[in-house]
Amino acid sequence: MPATHEVVNQVPPLNGHDVAADPALLDGLERAGAGWAAAEVHELGRLAGSELAQDWGRLVNENEPVLRTHDRYGHRIDEVEFHPHWHDLMTVAVEHGLHGTPWRDSREGAHAARAAKFYVWGQVEAGHSCPISMTYAAIPALRANPELAARYEPLLAATEYDFGLREPTSKRGLIAGMSMTEKQGGSDVRTNTTTATPSADGSYILVGHKWFTSAPMSDMFLTLAQAPGGLSCFLLPRVLPDGSRNPIRLQRLKDKLGNRSNASSEIEYDNAVGWLVGEEGRGVRTIIEMVNNTRLDCALGSASGMRLGAVRAVHHATHRHAFGKALLDQPLMANVLADLVLESEAATTAAMRLAAAGDRPGDPREQAFRRLGLAVTKYWVCKRAPSHAAEALECFGGNGYVEESGMPRLYREAPLTSIWEGSGNVAALDALRAMGRQPESVAAFFEEVELAAGGDARLDDAVDRVRKELTDLDGIEYRARRLVESLALVLQGSLLVRHGDPAVADAFCASRFGGDWGIAFGTLPAGVDTGAIIERAAVR
Repeated sequence: MPATHEVVNQVPPLNGHDVAADPALLDGLERAGAGWAAAEVHELGRLAGSELAQDWGRLVNENEPVLRTHDRYGHRIDEVEFHPHWHDLMTVAVEHGLHGTPWRDSREGAHAARAAKFYVWGQVEAGHSCPISMTYAAIPALRANPELAARYEPLLAATEYDFGLREPTSKRGLIAGMSMTEKQGGSDVRTNTTTATPSADGSYILVGHKWFTSAPMSDMFLTLAQAPGGLSCFLLPRVLPDGSRNPIRLQRLKDKLGNRSNASSEIEYDNAVGWLVGEEGRGVRTIIEMVNNTRLDCALGSASGMRLGAVRAVHHATHRHAFGKALLDQPLMANVLADLVLESEAATTAAMRLAAAGDRPGDPREQAFRRLGLAVTKYWVCKRAPSHAAEALECFGGNGYVEESGMPRLYREAPLTSIWEGSGNVAALDALRAMGRQPESVAAFFEEVELAAGGDARLDDAVDRVRKELTDLDGIEYRARRLVESLALVLQGSLLVRHGDPAVADAFCASRFGGDWGIAFGTLPAGVDTGAIIERAAVR
C-alpha cells in the first residue's frame, strides 16, 4: 500500500532533559541556604525528564488502583492493589527524602531542599505526591505525643520504601496519611460525628465514617474524632502492635476527576483502635501544623504543574510551524507563552520562599510571615493552576486535547490543590483569621514585602492600595477573595523585584500592577521582553 503522507511538522518528544534546569527554582534553593542540595536536585531532575520515568507516570494513571475488600475465601482484607510503577515512583520519592527526612536533618535549608525535590519529582506524576506530602506533614503533629513520636518518627523519616501491611515497628520505613473530613461536614471538621471512647489501657475505640481518606494503604493515619473532652486527634495504625489488622474498613474508592493513580477512599472505623495525640478537645490545634505543611505542598504542587505546562507549551511552540514560521515567532503566541512563564516563576519563587521559612522555626518573625504568607499563597497559586493548565493545553491546539500529549492529565490534576486542605473560600477566610488572631503576621508580611520598596513604583503603589484596603473592615468576608489575591500578588511581585530576572520582574509589575493586563493569559502590555522571559522555560 502506498504511503498516504509523510509525517512532518510534528513536535519531538520532550524527554532526556533535566527538569531541575529551572532558574527560579535553583535561585530559590540558593537563597534558602540549600545550595548543597543542588547536585541531588539535578540528579532527580534528570530522572524526572527521562522517558523511563515519564512512562511510569503514564502507566500508573492508565492502570488505576483496585480495591480488594475480601480475599477469594471471603475474609475481609481491605487492601488496594497498585500498578508496579506506583511503587517505583514511591521508592524514588522516599529514597530522595521527599517525605519525612528533613525533620531529622540538621543541615541549613533541609526543608527548602526537600521542597525543591518535591517540585521537580512531582512533574513526573502528581498522584503519588499525596502520601509523600502527608508523611512529611505528619511528623510535627505526631510530636504532640512524645512517646508515639519516639517510636515512629525515625521510621517516617527513613529513606526506605517498605510497602505492605505489617506491624509498623517491624518495617524499614513508614508512610502516614490523614483522615479528617466526613460526609456531613467537609471542611467543617467540628461537626465530625466519629466517636472515640477511652479504654482502660490508654487507647481509644473509634467508631464512624470518613468521607475522604487518600492513600488508604498507608501504615498509619492521623484522624479526628469526638472524645469525651471534645474533638481530638488520634493516631491509628493499619496493623496493631499484636500483629492483627485494625478494623478500618475500606468501603469504596472515589471515582475522581484527576489524581487517578492515587487511591482515595471512604472508610469505616469499626471499633478501630487509636492513641491520643495531644490533648482531648484540642484536635484541630494539634493537627493544624500537619494541615499547614500540606498547604505548602499544595502551593509547591501547583507551581510544579505550572512549570511543567509552561515548559511543554514553549517546547511545542518552538518546534511547531504555522503560517510560515514557528509558533514561538508569532507575536500573539509569544505573549501567551511569556505570560504563562511569568505566572509559573512567580508561583515558584513564592513557594520556595515559604519553604525556606520552614527551616527557621525558632525565628518568630519568619513564623509570623509564614502564617499569613502561606495562607494567601495557597489560595492564589492553587486558584491560578487550572486556568494556567487550560491555556498551556490550548497552545498545542487539538494535539493538546489528546491524551498522548500528556496535557489532559495535567489539566485534570490542576483543580485538586485548590480543593485539598481547604478550597478557595476556606483558604481566603483562613488568611482573614490569621490577620485577626495573629496581627504580628500582618506586620511580618509587610516587612517582607517592603524589602522591595523603591524597586518598582508600580509595586509600591499596589502595596499602598492593599494596605489601605486592610483598614476597611466593612464587608471584609465578602471581599476576602479580592483582598487575599492582592496580598498574594504583592508578595510575588516583591520577591521578583528583589530576586527575579529583570525582564520577568518588569513584566510582572507592568501587567499585574500597571493596569494594562486583561483577564486571559496572553494580554501582556507592549514593551515586555517576551523573548527573554520565554527563554527561561526553553529546553536545550
